[in-house]
Amino acid sequence: MFLALRDLRVGRARFVLVGVVIGLVALLTTLLSGLATGLVDDGISGLRGLPLTHLALQPGAESSFSRSTLRPKDLEPWTAAKGVDVAPLGVSFFNAKTAGGDTLDLALFGTPPDSFLAPNAEARAALAGKPGVVLSEEFQKEGVKVGDVLTIVGPDVELPVLGFTYTGSYGHVDIAFTSLEVWQNLVYGDSAAGRFSAIAIRGGDSAVYAEADRAAGTVTETKTAAYAGSPGYSAETATMTLIRMFLLVISALIVGAFFTVWTIQRTRQIGLMKALGASNGYVLRDALGQLAIVLVTATAAGTAVAVGFGQLVGSGVPFSLQAGPVLTSAAILIVLGLAGSLVAIRKVTTVDPIIALGADH
Repeated sequence: MFLALRDLRVGRARFVLVGVVIGLVALLTTLLSGLATGLVDDGISGLRGLPLTHLALQPGAESSFSRSTLRPKDLEPWTAAKGVDVAPLGVSFFNAKTAGGDTLDLALFGTPPDSFLAPNAEARAALAGKPGVVLSEEFQKEGVKVGDVLTIVGPDVELPVLGFTYTGSYGHVDIAFTSLEVWQNLVYGDSAAGRFSAIAIRGGDSAVYAEADRAAGTVTETKTAAYAGSPGYSAETATMTLIRMFLLVISALIVGAFFTVWTIQRTRQIGLMKALGASNGYVLRDALGQLAIVLVTATAAGTAVAVGFGQLVGSGVPFSLQAGPVLTSAAILIVLGLAGSLVAIRKVTTVDPIIALGADH
C-alpha cells in the first residue's frame, strides 16, 4: 500500500478529477434513490398503512382496485374461512370542494366502521355515526378542520369532516376514509347492490387462501404485490431504476477507462516492482488498494453531500432518504467501479519486467 499511497499523493490532481466524477455519480444516484423512495411512498403509503396482509380481487384485475368489483356472495367463503379476519374494502378517487371553493383530491377508502381496517378508535366511532369522512393529516395543512363540509364532485353529496388519521396517500392522492355504505352510494348510487372493490385479509395461510379463492372465484395477492396497482407505480419505479443503472454503468466505464490509462502509464513502475521480486499478488493488492481508496472516499463524499441536500428538500417534493437504499446504491457503485477496472487489473498481472524495463530502447 506504500506505493499506492505515494501515487495518490504524486498524481493527486488526476485522482481528484476522477474522484469528483465518481462523487457526482454517487450524488446523483443517492438523490435518485431519494426521489424513487419518495415517489413510492407517495404512491402507496396509504395502502401500506392499512393493517392487512393480503387482498382478494376479481380475476384479471392485475392489482388494480378500479378493475375489481366484488359482491356480497364473494365475501361469504372468506367470512367462513378459519383463522382469517376479512373485511370488504372500496377504493376510488374523487374530487371534493370545500365551503370556500377550494378543490381537494381524495383517494377514498370505504370500509365497515367495525372492521379491523378502521384506522383508529376515533375514526371507528366517527364512521359508525352520521355519514362523513376521516381525512389524512395532510389535509390539515390546507386549512381543513373537523366540522368542515366537503361536497363530493359528481354525486354532489355533502359530507362533514369527522376527524383525521395517519398521513398517507394512494396513487399520489391523499387518503380519506368513509363507511362502506357511504362509499357505495358515492360510486354506484342506488344500484350499489352491496358491491365493493376488494376483500382485505389479515392472518391465515396459503392453503386457506387457495380454498377461499376457489369457492369465491377471487384471486389473492400480498399487500406488497398490490402496490403495483397504484396508478403510475410500475412505470415510475422502472424509470427510476433504469436511470440509476445507467448512472452506475457510466461510472463503471469511467473508472475502468481511467485506471486502464493509469496502469499503462505505470507500466515501467510495475515492471520494476516485478524485477525487484514483487509477486503478482502484491502488485494486484497495490492496484486494488489504490482503486478502493479513490472509490470509497469519492462515493462517501458524494453520498454525504446528497444526504445533506436531502435535508433541505421541502415537503412539496416526494423525496425520502432511507439508510437501506442509500447504502445499497453506494455499495453497488463501489462494486461496479471495481468491476469496471478489471481490464486494468488484468494488465497489471501481464506486465513483463524485461519489456517494461526496456521500453525506451
